[in-house]
Amino acid sequence: MKKHKKRPGGQHAADTTGGKSRAIAFSFGEPESVMTGELSQYLGVYLQDNGQYYQTPVPLTGLARLLRANAYHWPMLEFKVNKLLRGFMGSAALDRITMRKAATDYMVFANAYLQRLYNMFGQVVGYTHLAAINMRRAKADDQYIMLGVDGSMTTFEPGEVLHVKNYDVSQEIYGLPSYLGAIQSMLLQEDATLFRRRYYRNGAHMGYVFYSSSAYLDLDDESALRMAMKESKGVGNFRNLFLHIPNGKEKDIQILPVGDFSTKDELEKIKNISRDDIIAAHRIPPALANIIPSVAGGLGDITAADAVYVQNEIEPLQEDLGVVNDDLPEHLRVHFAPATAPMP
Repeated sequence: MKKHKKRPGGQHAADTTGGKSRAIAFSFGEPESVMTGELSQYLGVYLQDNGQYYQTPVPLTGLARLLRANAYHWPMLEFKVNKLLRGFMGSAALDRITMRKAATDYMVFANAYLQRLYNMFGQVVGYTHLAAINMRRAKADDQYIMLGVDGSMTTFEPGEVLHVKNYDVSQEIYGLPSYLGAIQSMLLQEDATLFRRRYYRNGAHMGYVFYSSSAYLDLDDESALRMAMKESKGVGNFRNLFLHIPNGKEKDIQILPVGDFSTKDELEKIKNISRDDIIAAHRIPPALANIIPSVAGGLGDITAADAVYVQNEIEPLQEDLGVVNDDLPEHLRVHFAPATAPMP
């Protein structure tokens, strides 16, 4: 896995020397994204250089950061977890808190790990949660390694870890989230929001070219003007600036807008299209996704949408996580109560 260095932000200056008539241009830094790497580069799985465990097909830290990229992705995953746990009935082997952690890992990473706990007779009597972001499949079959923040590795015995994963057609070591196809839309949502924030923080404009053609503007005045403009960056940029040029003409100083946000940038359309992509990737009906309807008819019958969603999406997920019962005796098994009928 390659590490990508952040591009330095800040101010950049490009001056051509040669006297009083030289051209001067400089720009301000750009907003930083929460994503710092190429998450969409899917390279498959391979053994690490140490030869002890398989690397994940995509960086798990990238998937974790992606949760904060926009206003829809993480709330929809959390909504799925809440729906899945609504009818959960735990036991002494697996309580609700442990199942919530495992379900969250399964929604975010498509992988969930539970450590089997044994009694003196070698029977499984419980589970503890293992954070998926730190877990790796070892070279040996059915053996797993947990990576520590200090670089240490904890190796589990073969068969000690229950690995719940979805199926990926390219490899069978790890699960892979089905929402990866919407990553670009998720990041586009973030980019659009960052652009809008920068636009308003910059004084509700996209930026200007400060143009001067005055023959009465000497080098000292030029330097003072340049410094004043640099110090005025941020909120209220170019809002309060006093400039006096003796014997100057009307158009010796001009402020030329770079672009017109209101007519050339379709921010609302970008936000709506990328939002729809995210909703489609998570397979959540718009009526359940907190979407404000744009038409008078609304989004239809929410109770009917909820019933279909539970049957087609939530119950299969409950069955996936229900594999925890395969190793447990009858009295320690967990259950999911059937969904209640929608209210009339």
